[in-house]
Amino acid sequence: MFSPVRALTGLLPLLLLAGCVPRIELATPSQPITINMNVKIEHEIHIKVDKDVEDLLKSQSDLF
Repeated sequence: MFSPVRALTGLLPLLLLAGCVPRIELATPSQPITINMNVKIEHEIHIKVDKDVEDLLKSQSDLF
């Protein structure tokens, strides 16, 4: 037999779930994104040469 109470009990959860519609919103920022990169790079190069090559470089300084 059809009961209105049973019908409402069955429809009530469906009506409540129908009201819960997920909403996704994408908004761009009002100001541009700034990236501050303060980078300081220091390097040293150490060259070890043989005594013969060092003497050659001293005697002929116009090579380089």
